[in-house]
Amino acid sequence: MDWEDLRYFLVLSRCGSLSAAARQLGVDHATVGRRIAALEASLGLRLMDRLPRSRPLTEDGAAIAAAAERMDALAEEALRRSRGATLTLSGAVRVSLPPVLATFCVAPRMGTLRHIHPRLKLVLLATATFAALDRGEADIAIRMSRPEEPDAVARRIGSMRFALYARRDVAERPAEEWEFVGFDESLGHLSQQVWLRKLAGERGLAFESSDLFAQQAAVRAGAGAAVLPSFMGDDDEALVRLPVEPPPKRDLWLIAYPDLRRSPAVRAVMDFLADCISADPRLRP
Repeated sequence: MDWEDLRYFLVLSRCGSLSAAARQLGVDHATVGRRIAALEASLGLRLMDRLPRSRPLTEDGAAIAAAAERMDALAEEALRRSRGATLTLSGAVRVSLPPVLATFCVAPRMGTLRHIHPRLKLVLLATATFAALDRGEADIAIRMSRPEEPDAVARRIGSMRFALYARRDVAERPAEEWEFVGFDESLGHLSQQVWLRKLAGERGLAFESSDLFAQQAAVRAGAGAAVLPSFMGDDDEALVRLPVEPPPKRDLWLIAYPDLRRSPAVRAVMDFLADCISADPRLRP
């Protein structure tokens, strides 16, 4: 059996179609089809049903896919262990975190890290989506929810507090005339967004964006009121807090795998990140 054929099959089992698997693998769908056919021939099993628009797995295919998932997890564990063993106090450590924390809390303190560990490079993956630690997309993560990876180690290092902010002239209007700025539907599950939509009620939102900095800019332009982290809104002289009960706070979790935590570089960066959060009293637990 060609192990590369098994890898192609694993991607197909996750995606459900040849075209989706081909896009993820960066090949054409015919290549994926040939790989799967070769795997079926080597195993003597039919692994999927070839329907016009999908490739559902057979019972044998589901069993092979489950075994391939376990093999993939073991391979990722081996890679993490090797990376943890080779990282010293030099090289690059990748951190996944929300953009607002990268901008306001971590980046402004990079001089301290560079002074203590001049050969250590920090790579900030500042996106609203989670990097998959179990697939090696990042070494460390700061998240506003408990980790989903079962083997990851996490500790609570702070709490992000929120308030409702608007430009002063907007804040002086009667509350029933306020308009609102918030996240789009892709982030509608966030607790602060649920709170905002409940407050807005039938008025809805006048402006939506998946980017918090775009929301801040819209509020500064007078588009309405938005829920912002307190350390972000309080430091903006163009904005004022509105007199309403604040949204629920969200805990901040520092997350890494045990294999990587043994690396001196990863430990140094984790300590640095915890210090960045604790440096702002508005982020303390």
